[in-house]
Amino acid sequence: MIPALVSISFRALEVPAILTLARQAGLQAIEWGGDIHCPHGDCDIAHSVAQQTHAAELSVCAYGSYYRLGVSEAAGLSFADVVASAAALAAPRIRVWAGATGSAQTSPTQRQAIIQDARRCADLAAARGIRVVSEWHGGTITDNAASGRAFLEDVAHPAFGIIWQPSVGLDADAALAEFSAVAPWIEHLHVFNWQVYERLPLADGADRWRRYFAAAAALNRPLHAALEFVRQDAPQQLLADGMTLNTLLASHPSTAPNRPS
Repeated sequence: MIPALVSISFRALEVPAILTLARQAGLQAIEWGGDIHCPHGDCDIAHSVAQQTHAAELSVCAYGSYYRLGVSEAAGLSFADVVASAAALAAPRIRVWAGATGSAQTSPTQRQAIIQDARRCADLAAARGIRVVSEWHGGTITDNAASGRAFLEDVAHPAFGIIWQPSVGLDADAALAEFSAVAPWIEHLHVFNWQVYERLPLADGADRWRRYFAAAAALNRPLHAALEFVRQDAPQQLLADGMTLNTLLASHPSTAPNRPS
């Protein structure tokens, strides 16, 4: 497993500062955000960010597009522009959200539109050798195990997977039950420690993350573990969280960090 950083954790920082901070924190890859650091459709910026990332001896693990399946295309965000930026960034996957409402508030018609758009987007991305991953997230139809798994089964596209993160407010046992429900589709993790919406040091949640990483190790396939948000948005906290992340990953031999060549 490769330790990484989600760039939008530090929206106020520019690309060079984020790269420096990631290296100082012992991280090896970046998920670049489409809302600030790599704007949708601006391939020149995306290509420049890719060059800077590689020059810093880091890799790009994803493009965080904030595209909402079944919603964004009609609202003016073209997924073709998203794919173009991801390709220029040399991102292996594009992060999206499954709709704009929770599973209980999403009608069958809306749900079907999300599924159809997921297939369409996966086709567009796959044509460029890129995968699409829906983030496990509240306010979307991946807000619980039953709905999230049914969604992934219905999409049934070889280029479509999921970014897993523990649902805010769940205890470790309940979060692991959700993990197990969608385990076949997981290819990326977002790592944070929140008490409801209060951000805490990752070290304070080490026990639960040790369990999550053990479950991830059992999948026996390459994964990224990307730190997302830190206490008080403080760069010094990222340095501490990066140390904790690397220590946790090293405790599972099959997920011990290795710097990519």
